[in-house]
Amino acid sequence: MIKDRRNFIKQCSLTAASLALANPLLNNAFAGSPPPKLFFEISLAEFSFASDLWGGKMTNLDFPAKAKKDFGISTVEYVAMFFNNKHTSTEYLADLKKRAEDVGVKNNLIMVDGENLSDLDDVKRKKAVESHYSWVDAAKYLGCSAIRVNLGTMDMFGSAEDEAKASVDGYGRLLEYGAKNDMDIIVENHTGRSCDAQWLTAIMKEVNHPRAGVLPDFGNFCINRTKPATQDIAGYMATKCLEQYDLYKGVEELMPYAKGVSAKTHKFKANGDEAEMDFNRLFTIIKKSGFSGYVGIEYEGGLMRTMGKDESYLLNDEGVMATKKLLEKVGKA
Repeated sequence: MIKDRRNFIKQCSLTAASLALANPLLNNAFAGSPPPKLFFEISLAEFSFASDLWGGKMTNLDFPAKAKKDFGISTVEYVAMFFNNKHTSTEYLADLKKRAEDVGVKNNLIMVDGENLSDLDDVKRKKAVESHYSWVDAAKYLGCSAIRVNLGTMDMFGSAEDEAKASVDGYGRLLEYGAKNDMDIIVENHTGRSCDAQWLTAIMKEVNHPRAGVLPDFGNFCINRTKPATQDIAGYMATKCLEQYDLYKGVEELMPYAKGVSAKTHKFKANGDEAEMDFNRLFTIIKKSGFSGYVGIEYEGGLMRTMGKDESYLLNDEGVMATKKLLEKVGKA
């Protein structure tokens, strides 16, 4: 009986295998259904490799291939500083564009940290607006859909009302140039007043422009910070937050205006979750808003590891991959 049962099971297995090979639909059924599609797309922010870029281990031109070959990510977000002032060079842009096209990567965004669009001085503000034009031009050449800008600086010189009025003016002027070039101009909660989600959403309501929007960043909701001892990245990284805007409240308030999301990460638990933030809670908020665009991986732990000499943070590549796995996990959940 045992021998007959084994023969029966063997025959059933062979029959099933033959049917599967003969019928692609049955083959898919035996292989299992494909993994569920996420409700958002994943992109990769160049700042994840800031320490490697500053350390000469890679260049801006290497970024598209690295994103695709090392992480399987086909959409990238550049950072202006890593162009090294070559963004007005057609030759340089053509090289970068070709490198992206050669590996099947889409250029989506350039993060621009330029002159202050919210400067209270009219002359300086106008100059700041015009200084962003070349970045709009570069983004258009590369095929990007947007540039990310800042409103305000870490030093808040006027009242919230004064900076809001200046922001509406400066940002509004830049939006006009963006519209002429089919380019979105989006604002990140990055420094100063912009880390106050209510202040930033009020700007969006006031400008009321189809090319306007925000890039909610999970890691930038500090509305009052100590002054940096030195005016460089090391000085800024050493500052302490004195007053924090509620992360989950801030993301919920910003999402109606979001044209992208910056999923910043620093450290991870043993189970792969972010150690400082509840990604399940964050992505419940994001999904509820109806968002279906790009969520950019921005791993900052590698920079903290380098600047702070703290090896408890993962290396850049490890942190990016850990963030990607986390996004896939919460997206499927």
